Amino acid sequence: MAHNLEWYMLDKLQIVKQRFDEVSDLIIQPDIISDQKRYVELNKEYKDLRVLMDKREQYITLTENLKEAEDIISDGSDPEMVDMAKMQYEEAKEGIPKLEEEIKLLLIPKDPEDSKNAVVELRAGTGGDEASIFAGDLFRMYTKYCESKGWKVDTVDFSEGTNGGFKEIQFEVSGEDVYGTLKFEAGVHRVQRVPQTETQGRVHTSAATVMVFPEAEEFDVEINPKDVRIDFFCSSGPGGQSVNTTYSAVRLTHIPTGLVAQCQDQKSQHKNKEKAFKVLRSRLYDIELAKKQAEDAAKRGSMVSSGDRSAKIRTYNYPQGRVTDHRIGLTLYDLQNIVNGDIQRIIDELQLAENTEKLKANTDII
Repeated sequence: MAHNLEWYMLDKLQIVKQRFDEVSDLIIQPDIISDQKRYVELNKEYKDLRVLMDKREQYITLTENLKEAEDIISDGSDPEMVDMAKMQYEEAKEGIPKLEEEIKLLLIPKDPEDSKNAVVELRAGTGGDEASIFAGDLFRMYTKYCESKGWKVDTVDFSEGTNGGFKEIQFEVSGEDVYGTLKFEAGVHRVQRVPQTETQGRVHTSAATVMVFPEAEEFDVEINPKDVRIDFFCSSGPGGQSVNTTYSAVRLTHIPTGLVAQCQDQKSQHKNKEKAFKVLRSRLYDIELAKKQAEDAAKRGSMVSSGDRSAKIRTYNYPQGRVTDHRIGLTLYDLQNIVNGDIQRIIDELQLAENTEKLKANTDII
């Protein structure tokens, strides 16, 4: 079986190498360079294949080392060489299965959306003021997490809660593989704790919804300017007071769908308009994507990304210091660190669960 798997892996990797050579040649062709969409796609593919090429080199080296060690051991004429060969044999024997697992995961077809930037929207749900405070806590958690990843966070639009936090807030996150990471956060987050306003010391349950859209490039979504109504207004600060008296805030209404995007973060009208268009494009793109995700999830019977935006995905229980992710039944008693942005462990587990599902669905990867 081991040798069958080895032949199978090398065969798969040979196909990957052919594609890598092809892409390497394509990305230097003038007609490809001048076609922005095609060039961006091929560049991403090149980067992904490059990782597989490195693993292929390691795999070939290890399998050759194993074969060489086996030959020296079976020959047995030089005891010193045999001792060294035994060490080489053990190293290769240990390294090959690990590498095979890594390669299997890398061979899973990549979701082209994963490498995109993301637009994240947090909305306070049931629970009044406490829900807005919780949405503010989530915003802080994500900001800290994104900082730890070296990603850039830009606020697009927000509406403050009456007692702190946000009724809703929208922000862009840019960096490497942002959507592929943050997409696992989409859904309803619940908090169980004693609100600051509660005099009886009773635990309340509140909720906030997290939405994550892949940021659409201009070439992903064509918007007909005639379909968009543009309104300019004065941006308002806390308590409704006007931040400035110029009409720099922008609201876009996409007439065919009724979708609205607005931005009041920047001082300039032009920049606000640019950001609002980016959000509108991402929302339109997301509608198409949500349909596709629901179809894919139904095919796979997926637990991790069902495409259902209203599903309760996680509970933050303050009295017990507990965070539970309901999709994979993961419970961690580390609430303080998690709300301070340490969510990588949860995301890793969710990614692992999704990859396992994909592996099962892609039976030809073994």
